[in-house]
Amino acid sequence: MMISKPLFSLSHYHIITSSQFLITSISFLSIFLFSSCKPKLDIPVPSAGAADFSKFIVVGGNYMAGCQDGALWKKGQEYSVGALLNEQFQLVGAGDFNQPLMPDDMGLGLNAKPWEGVFVHASRLGYKIDCEGVSALKPLKDTFGLVNAGIYLTGISGNSFQNLSVPHGRIQDFYNTGFSNSYQQGNANPFYHRFASNAGSSKVYTDALAQNPSFFAAWFGMEDIYEHARTGATNYSIPDGSTFWFYLDVFLAGLTTNDAKGIIANIPSLDCLPFFTTIPWDGLELTQSKADSLNNLTGNIFNFVPGKNGFVIEDPVSPGNYRKMVYGEYILLTIPLDSVKCNFMGVFTPIPDKYVLDVTEVYEIQTKINVYNSVIGERAMAYDIATVDMNSFFRTVRSGIKWDGVDVDMEFVSGGFFSLDGYHPHQKGYALIANEFLKAINSKYGATLPTINCFDCDGVIFP
Repeated sequence: MMISKPLFSLSHYHIITSSQFLITSISFLSIFLFSSCKPKLDIPVPSAGAADFSKFIVVGGNYMAGCQDGALWKKGQEYSVGALLNEQFQLVGAGDFNQPLMPDDMGLGLNAKPWEGVFVHASRLGYKIDCEGVSALKPLKDTFGLVNAGIYLTGISGNSFQNLSVPHGRIQDFYNTGFSNSYQQGNANPFYHRFASNAGSSKVYTDALAQNPSFFAAWFGMEDIYEHARTGATNYSIPDGSTFWFYLDVFLAGLTTNDAKGIIANIPSLDCLPFFTTIPWDGLELTQSKADSLNNLTGNIFNFVPGKNGFVIEDPVSPGNYRKMVYGEYILLTIPLDSVKCNFMGVFTPIPDKYVLDVTEVYEIQTKINVYNSVIGERAMAYDIATVDMNSFFRTVRSGIKWDGVDVDMEFVSGGFFSLDGYHPHQKGYALIANEFLKAINSKYGATLPTINCFDCDGVIFP
């Protein structure tokens, strides 16, 4: 018969307590003394400083609206820069932050390739078989036309919203009553119509002023620059600096009426956005035999060499209207990669201009970014509002940072900052941007607003 061993014996108990009591007591006393001598963390009480967040509004374009994955959708809006900022502002008296939310998380985007379908839902990561029969994870998008777009185009006019940002809206559009018309009425941009105070007659500018904000966050100029750049510089000319100065000055003059405070962001550079940098200009890699073969087939006009070569692109000022790419030029993420892999686009067939930014276009775009940023800084100083240097911040992220112990950089899909379209950040990226706004607000207005740890923010979601 098995006899159960007692958990402890009385004699053993006495031995333990008599031999270790003194040591245990000394250890406890040491821990207590050490703990009592430890300095306490000095966590400041949240304060608005010289700012007043009781009526907060946001004005801008894609980034401030919360676009990601190529579309505007509900959860993305709920974790937009403005929504994240307002959560912190509520610690010091801010009210609710009403937004014109999309009806679902599929959302609405304007297709960069409208010949495939006018609209797109938010992209998702999934497996796709390419022209070579290889299955790999890639961003997938669903296209659809006007017939199926009704729930996303329906106006909710007459309501009052604190987020007045309009995807794809350039600053001059914000003064145009026609910008509030519906898509069916011929307005190519359907987003402002959804929440305009009086569709067909109101303006974003007057709607913003009607809110009589005590504090605003603005990000102007991104769409003026990048709606052009993201089409390969094919759709319109970027307004000059004096035109941007005029529209920005009018807007800031109106917003700062009644001593309202605010903050404005400047514009990041092309080389910080994976939409332009993911596909290398010299990504045509050849062996010696392949280089020799291509030179024979093309009459040696491109001088292909073993190793990396620039792709062949359209260029109307070059002999034959084509040439090899050079350093400093960009291939857009919209390029049909199957055509590159299997149909020799970029070798025998030049890459069309709409998928490329050449050196002349890059120079113009970067020059306008520099001019616009100078205007933003000068006008912010004139109206005594805070500025947040997103151009510098994006460069910092490109070099690599840590956030909550995680490495973050600008790498497409895996970098932890950008969404699946390579242009808009995802929710975690927007949280990092919101933190830069908070730091600038604290610095300018003497506020003590805590930065954000957004555990509910999504990054790229893998299947």
